[in-house]
Amino acid sequence: MYIVNLWIEHPVRGLDQTFSYLYERELAPGIRVQVDFNGRRLIGFVESSEPADADEAALKQRYGYALKYIDDVLDKEPLLTEELHDLAMWMADTTLSPRIACFQAMLPGKVKPQSGRESAVKENWVRISETEVSLTPKQLEAYLYVRDHQPLRYAELRKVFPNQARQLIEKGAAVLESREREAVSLAMEETSDSLALNDVQTAAMKEIETSDDPVFLLHGVTGSGKTEIYLQMAEKALKAGRQVLILVPEIGLTPQMIERVRNRFGMDLAIYHSALNAQEKYEQYRKVKTGRAAIVVGTRSAVFLPFRDLGLIVLDEEHDSSYKQENQPAYHCRDVAVWRGRYHGCKVILGSATPSLESYARGIRRVYHLVHLQERVNRTMPEIEVVPLKEALQKGDSYILTKTLKERMQEALARRKQIILLLNRRGYSTQMRCRNCQEVIVCPHCDLAMSYHRDEKIMKCHACGTVMRLPKYCPSCGQTAGYSSYGFGTQRLEQDVQECFPEARILRMDADTTAVKNSHQKILERFGRKEADILLGTQMIAKGLDYPDVTLVGIINGDEGLSRTDYRSCETTFDLLMQASGRSGRSEDAGRVVLQVYDPDHYAVQCAVQQNYEAFFVNEMRFRHAGQYPPYTYMISLTVIGRSQKEADETAGILKGHLQNEAYKTIGVIALLKIQDRFRSRILLKGKDLDVMRRDVRRALEDPQVSPKHVRVDVNPMTLD
Repeated sequence: MYIVNLWIEHPVRGLDQTFSYLYERELAPGIRVQVDFNGRRLIGFVESSEPADADEAALKQRYGYALKYIDDVLDKEPLLTEELHDLAMWMADTTLSPRIACFQAMLPGKVKPQSGRESAVKENWVRISETEVSLTPKQLEAYLYVRDHQPLRYAELRKVFPNQARQLIEKGAAVLESREREAVSLAMEETSDSLALNDVQTAAMKEIETSDDPVFLLHGVTGSGKTEIYLQMAEKALKAGRQVLILVPEIGLTPQMIERVRNRFGMDLAIYHSALNAQEKYEQYRKVKTGRAAIVVGTRSAVFLPFRDLGLIVLDEEHDSSYKQENQPAYHCRDVAVWRGRYHGCKVILGSATPSLESYARGIRRVYHLVHLQERVNRTMPEIEVVPLKEALQKGDSYILTKTLKERMQEALARRKQIILLLNRRGYSTQMRCRNCQEVIVCPHCDLAMSYHRDEKIMKCHACGTVMRLPKYCPSCGQTAGYSSYGFGTQRLEQDVQECFPEARILRMDADTTAVKNSHQKILERFGRKEADILLGTQMIAKGLDYPDVTLVGIINGDEGLSRTDYRSCETTFDLLMQASGRSGRSEDAGRVVLQVYDPDHYAVQCAVQQNYEAFFVNEMRFRHAGQYPPYTYMISLTVIGRSQKEADETAGILKGHLQNEAYKTIGVIALLKIQDRFRSRILLKGKDLDVMRRDVRRALEDPQVSPKHVRVDVNPMTLD
């Protein structure tokens, strides 16, 4: 008899401890079991097992209650490696999250430690048996086919021998075996050769290879050939028999990276991102765990795959906010990648044309090894033309497509070149306002204006997803005077572009057109095959894309992000402008960018026009220092969710009472916008000693008056909107 210590699936801080159960044999850490927990059948995650040193009666006296037996063991082998177990413990400490929540973040849905689990899909395989039977000539042919191709999927046998497959099974000449379905192989027979590196790329790669430093920040202008360095470093790791992880921030960037990896190496690879369903994620997870895939391309969650021996980790577009998880545990993928790189003793490359200020500051302080690629492979940067919208509007110009942008588009289309148009707002109109009372239609579940989507003739809330038809009667005044539209999104832009250029073939890429599975890939493949002249969309088309025939990029309302109150608004605006500009002129043809902005003199705009990251860094760091924002300080955000604003404020007030220390500044209680019927209040800690801040938050969350499940903790939040 063994005492087994378990983490229970409840992601509640009060239950963030192990609970003891009995079982007749030892269970390895990381195995899932089913137990009775206060009358509920829940999933437990084994932490440890130890031989019971007393009988059940003595154990009852020691513990103060009778230990229950485990009802069922769900796994034959541990789901998590020892490394991932240690990583979960580290994440729990650094993100101030329950440990079970960290386990859940790591595992695909089919095997998460949770009660509402689904079984992995099974499929039948066939193999020959040792039984001697009499077979017809056709059955013998099928038998020999199985022998020569085993192990063989039964479905494949039925395709070749539809009549004989079942007969082989019935006669006992072949045996069916049930196995978990495996991911389809993505290997290719033909591969492409490595590209010749220029002198700058060669020097950068040599600097990375010859240094003993573990983490490298590869700061390369757009089109400088960072990806080729990734691939050549990956090739060396693979030849050494080690595994490679290449991370990209968004699903939209995975198709091109996948294609380049497949073409270069030919080998089977794993793909892991949020658009896969639960079964597909599990298949990719197994592909890595069993060693079938030596190289992985994926988004944020791919950083948790069960690698055996990582030889290289690449985090492309490292500045992107998509690498930060919003829900608990609010980890940053970059931090996890650095942790795993240290565990495996492999190099971690963080690549970007616009590194986050935190990463660049670490590069300057030599926490990261900073490597520069300061020129494009084709040695020419795009020409950037700024259109001040205030002046254009005074002259009667359009606020969507100015005269300058239309002229440049006409020139590009006449030369049969491709165009990318960026507008970081989807829908048709961003607001609908009653003509009688001037009130804006607001989401019934959020304190946010609903956007009008003309294609579907509906209103959508982009925060919670609520959909409704445009009301006949104004919700505020009850009149039927109709509505005026304000602002515009990608649907309106598409309409205006089509009216101006009726012969142009247009593709739109935003959250509405990419809702269907694999739609990202299909849209980009069509654009890559030149089935469209113009690709327009939101920020998902602003980075990472590489199309040689794109010679014009138009950025609509380029400085709109500066109106946000968040402390990173300048940084995100600059990143967007720099990254989007970099999509133009990446091949032999000269590139041009038309940048439509309201404040052309703002330093974020000016530095983007000059393609000068260093100048932006200096300007932005002055602002961060004055406001004592990261990277000069650390922050912890505590967001309290309540059934009413009063309840949220009161709970936040209790927390704030515990968070008073000279080592940091406590800001708030601040009421936030209601989202999804959840009233929210926030407390913000800002200081230079993160360990002290974490310690005090842990203690504050132990207050019995605070319901921990209604508090979201975010260590070093990316946004404060």
